[in-house]
Amino acid sequence: MIPLSVGVLAYPGCFASEVFGVPDVLTMASHVGSVYGATQPAYELAIMSPRRRVTASGGSVLDVCAVRPVDVLIVPGFELSPKLDLDALLAGLGPELASIRSQAESGKAVVSICLGAFLVAEAGLLDGHEATTSWLFAEHLARRYAEVQVRRERLVVTDRGVTTTAAFSAMFDFALQFIRKHNGPSIARSTARLALVDDARSSQAPYFDAKLVPAMGGDFSLGVKRWLDQNLSVPYDLPALAKEFHVSTRTMLRRFGREAGESPLAYLQAARVRRAKFLLETTQRTVASIADDVGYRDAGTFSSVFTRYTGRRPREYRAVFQRHHGDHLAPVAQDRTQSGVARLDPDSGPPED
Repeated sequence: MIPLSVGVLAYPGCFASEVFGVPDVLTMASHVGSVYGATQPAYELAIMSPRRRVTASGGSVLDVCAVRPVDVLIVPGFELSPKLDLDALLAGLGPELASIRSQAESGKAVVSICLGAFLVAEAGLLDGHEATTSWLFAEHLARRYAEVQVRRERLVVTDRGVTTTAAFSAMFDFALQFIRKHNGPSIARSTARLALVDDARSSQAPYFDAKLVPAMGGDFSLGVKRWLDQNLSVPYDLPALAKEFHVSTRTMLRRFGREAGESPLAYLQAARVRRAKFLLETTQRTVASIADDVGYRDAGTFSSVFTRYTGRRPREYRAVFQRHHGDHLAPVAQDRTQSGVARLDPDSGPPED
């Protein structure tokens, strides 16, 4: 078997860890493959650049070789800080953008890690394509490149020869998918075990943290959002909401949608899920109690909505994300109906109190 050639495109300011992450996992897969009887490495790896010298994030100086045709070109991400001039950054990466275009024009695969999607989009490869990136910057990508269909909940998206991944650790999700395709599921599974990498993730939605996302919208929609955040347990009533802000229902939908890019109901559902995630992480309350707290009288309906937004059922989410090791969980809430009988939770089995 001829080894696949995999090149990583290094450039000034790229994240050093994202330069070496995928090659290191592929190297591990080659070692695992030898245990399974492979007689030679499955991959030829190279760190490439159109520049003679590259200084990555943190001042790390990288040894690079000249750009050459490869089977797979990987584009790492960079630090998108509030002070960064993205236009200037991309304008200064002309040689790298030309290398990305050349790779695509040759019919070979291009893969971006995290914010590397901005380089691939700037090179014109994502127009009309589905793509993903870090959930924190997905809206930024969608606004800057209107022709790109951004799927912010996805970990890895492949569309017509171009692959994009979510933030940082999603490079491992891509690497394992890649190993599974080229080496088989057994080697991929063993590589994941060796690296202590989760090979069963399907979405980045459970990791969304609204506190880190800049508020979007104008004064009207921000006011509506504040009111909804303060009234999560109140049943959604569009006419009542419109009356609260002295507008018609049609005006409410039009103005909120124009400023926020979604409907009030969609925002409310997401806000309820955010609150529920916090309670699942930090308390031992039953799922039914949490559902009631965020406005769902039926725990089954809540579980369905929660799963749609996070990719996990509430009980599964709690098992993965509940805070331990020194974090103090809130005491178990008394979850009783008015008749004093403990409420059964269809998602979590017997009452936890």
